[in-house]
Amino acid sequence: MRDLKQVRLVLFFTQNMSLLAWERGGLFEREVALYRRLLPHLGGITFVTYGDARDLTFASRLEGIEIICNRWKLSLFWYQHYLAYVLGKHKQHPIIMKTNQVRGGELSLALARRLGKPLIARCGFLFSDHMKWSAGQDSFLARQASAMEATLFAGANRVVVTTEAMRQMIKEDYGLGEERVRVIPNYVDTELFAPGVTPLPPFPVRIIFAGRLEPQKNILALVEALAGLEVELWLVGTGTLRDAIDDLARLHGVAVRFFGVVPHLELPGLLQQATLFVLPSHWEGHPKTLLEAMSCGMPVIAGEIPALRGVVHHRDNGVLCGHTPEAIRGAVMELLGHAELREQLGKRARHYALEHLTIQGIIEQELAVLRELARSEADSNKK
Repeated sequence: MRDLKQVRLVLFFTQNMSLLAWERGGLFEREVALYRRLLPHLGGITFVTYGDARDLTFASRLEGIEIICNRWKLSLFWYQHYLAYVLGKHKQHPIIMKTNQVRGGELSLALARRLGKPLIARCGFLFSDHMKWSAGQDSFLARQASAMEATLFAGANRVVVTTEAMRQMIKEDYGLGEERVRVIPNYVDTELFAPGVTPLPPFPVRIIFAGRLEPQKNILALVEALAGLEVELWLVGTGTLRDAIDDLARLHGVAVRFFGVVPHLELPGLLQQATLFVLPSHWEGHPKTLLEAMSCGMPVIAGEIPALRGVVHHRDNGVLCGHTPEAIRGAVMELLGHAELREQLGKRARHYALEHLTIQGIIEQELAVLRELARSEADSNKK
């Protein structure tokens, strides 16, 4: 078996994503945490981004991680050729390539084939699922996304997904064998996202949501659900519905506080000040903000969809509810009326995070997949 200390991991960012975009979205520390901890186990890590030269300014915060970016703002065609040249310098050394999401996977697949290197197609959510929800089941965009996934998954040496539901869907829809698909959940820094040390006073009641302010997240229904209740709604994130949410909140007399983008390291402080975390989404993959709220020992309410049923076990470590304002309101009122239930759900949510989502546990799973591919590549090179 090849020593991973000889292997370089090349991570391809999601299409059009950059280190600068991670920073502006408050995601930088969350996204790089895994790779900082993987680095001591590997021969090196390279980030391939779609950002311009400004991404190189992050080098001092990513000590030991190589950054390749589109510094000259080349077209995708020429950027691919540039990457082939740059990565080709490592061709004689062990390299494993990996996607961060499905979008942009065509680039990594083309380069993996060109350089003869193994590829991990990692996806935190199925892009085809997202397009089916947003554009329609039989829409051109949904079919296009499914075709892209089929090509990527067929060409990848391993496919890594975040939930068992996604694994079953990929196996059924794309005909992949059991041995090629792995489930590695999203991770949480359970030391950073931990229960607060000071008990919350009974008032004011604060209900918090963190995520994009977009139709998928069903925030308008949440606002309507809180009409007439003595609560504050804290919204962390930005999106196209910001003004519509503000208007609806004024109409229904709901107190809303918009925090905008919050740096990842500051998010635990907000979660620890809230009474409930609510994510009433119509569609999700494996939402990190929900996992982080659970790690903080918060009672959580989540929309009842297949992806979340594998994480939130109803009335065990959280509550699942329907997507109408009435269903959301019923779940909120039930938890607000039962302090003991809130405490019980919060403790079990924290236990779930410690059992399934610690970054150290996820690192071991990531390394296991890398060892499989390193071993396979070494064996094939002997033939």
